[in-house]
Amino acid sequence: MDWSAWHDQYDAADSWMARRLRTVQAQVRAALSDAPAGGLKVISLCAGEGRDLLDVLAEHPRRDDVRARLVELDPRNTAVALERAGRAGLHQVEVVTGDASLIDHYEDMTPADLVLICGVFGNITDADVEHTIAACNQLCKTGGTVIWTRHRAEPDRVPLICEWFEAQAFELRWLSAPDAGFGVGVHRFVGAPQPLRRSTRLFEFVGYDVLRQAVAAESLGRNDPTPHDQRGT
Repeated sequence: MDWSAWHDQYDAADSWMARRLRTVQAQVRAALSDAPAGGLKVISLCAGEGRDLLDVLAEHPRRDDVRARLVELDPRNTAVALERAGRAGLHQVEVVTGDASLIDHYEDMTPADLVLICGVFGNITDADVEHTIAACNQLCKTGGTVIWTRHRAEPDRVPLICEWFEAQAFELRWLSAPDAGFGVGVHRFVGAPQPLRRSTRLFEFVGYDVLRQAVAAESLGRNDPTPHDQRGT
């Protein structure tokens, strides 16, 4: 997958990606507006070009309250994010080219008021989704917000993701409609932040295409009545 070219789909106004982006931006805007007065910390995992946060901050009345860190592995995407932040005069935004799955990147930014996990859950295994959610109590402050996305193709994991957040003391604040064509969720942390455990790897970014192939192969195996020893190797 070319994760730089992937962003081109945002420029098609009627694409599901553009609609999802607008939805995420609306929730980012609301989270910033509803946050307590004073300085705010925002972190974004696998931030891409940073459109979900940077385009909102550029015009938000609380832009100067926000200190943000965007972590993204593809240097082409971080170059675009840096250009967008600079053009908007967002001098308190830091863009890091690095592996967003390594929790050490967020050490001095936690606990954060807003955590963005967008474009991640559809590209990692279920076990890693649950593991990442379990670590959100290290990333998010009490009363802070996590905004996340996940596709709703079968198997639809959005209901399970909500259950995993609830099990970690996150309250559901908003969820996109099942027929929206994408999943966007907003959870608020009502528990107590935990110390950040250095050197923790949150997930392995597998990729949507690889995961879909695995699901298709598993489905084929369930539906194929041929005994295993007659299938060959």
